[in-house]
Amino acid sequence: MLHTLAVGNYRSINNLVMPLGRLNLITGANGSGKSNLYKALRLLAETARGGVVNALAREGGLDSTLWAGPEKASRRMLSGEVPIQGGPRSTAVRLRLGFAGEDFGYAVAFGLPESNSGEDRHTPSAFALDPEIKRESIWAGPCYRPASLLVDRQGPMVRQREGRSWQVVAQHVPTFDSLFDQIGHTPDCPEVFHLREQIRSWRFYDHFRTDADAPARQPQLGTRTPVLHHDGRDLAAALQTIREIGDREALDHAIEDAFPGSRLRIDFQSGGHFTLAFHQEGLLRPLSAAELSDGTLRYLLLVAALLTPRPPSLMVLNEPETSLHPDLLPALARLIVEASRHTQVWVVSHASRLIAALEQHPECNSIVLDKSLGQTAIQGQGMLDEPAWHWPD
Repeated sequence: MLHTLAVGNYRSINNLVMPLGRLNLITGANGSGKSNLYKALRLLAETARGGVVNALAREGGLDSTLWAGPEKASRRMLSGEVPIQGGPRSTAVRLRLGFAGEDFGYAVAFGLPESNSGEDRHTPSAFALDPEIKRESIWAGPCYRPASLLVDRQGPMVRQREGRSWQVVAQHVPTFDSLFDQIGHTPDCPEVFHLREQIRSWRFYDHFRTDADAPARQPQLGTRTPVLHHDGRDLAAALQTIREIGDREALDHAIEDAFPGSRLRIDFQSGGHFTLAFHQEGLLRPLSAAELSDGTLRYLLLVAALLTPRPPSLMVLNEPETSLHPDLLPALARLIVEASRHTQVWVVSHASRLIAALEQHPECNSIVLDKSLGQTAIQGQGMLDEPAWHWPD
């Protein structure tokens, strides 16, 4: 389980260190930075999936994702006595992302190339604006200290601690690749291998499609599906998998809790196609996935995601209340709380009824974001409230 998330110089987040629990609820007014925090976590996940530089490019490149305010704001700027203005920088411009868990911590820093040169130093590179990974560090324990550093990557070189000395394990890592891409596929570096597998297990569910052509509405070939696809295309197979190897009682309870008197059946057609058959009280025939309302279909997708027989180390739901009737939100909250018994859960939401239902749970870590002078911060968090965190130099 993650205990701390740290983000620096990412969009509206100049410097944010956030405590985490098993069930985390991220709320705040529109424009407070909820989406930026969600995107930062997704970007962090891409380091272990080989697509972090491309993910930055899809966001408009490093320049457009960096914090646009001053490096530091004086008290007079914060009080409004003088206008917000920049000055000489004391440190290099870096986009920083990191987390600390029960065993290990990890941090990565991105920056722009120092020179515009390709393999031939006399030929300008066409990729001069590509971000580079400047530093990656893995350490033991909840907070970085030089003595706790286990794996350190600076530029193209990666070294690993061996007792009281260091061993170089890679010398020519491309600046656009994470150390996870180069040495994370082998157990020879157990810390890297462990973190790579942990991060790759994170799941993100963001706005399932429910339109008429949505994959979840179409019959699909069914195979055992312990993990629902991010677009919900294998919904019927995922629900059937829960029935056979997961918590069947929890599935039936989730349907009954949201739609009293209803039940769900999976039909198997010729050719191995699976389809939904949703029985509702008062109807003479079941409804197919194509006939379900957007809210009902989305709720079933969330059921399949949250009751997975293969829980990840972290599951993130971004605005799961979309298209749901307010009366369904208490049932969804109970489903999320149940899922948090087996996996760490993040919920990003602005639905008051869902927020109120989740906050009733004693283990709910409710984080309210606020924005002042363009900078995202945690409401009510003082300097002494922040978890201990230090970026590697």
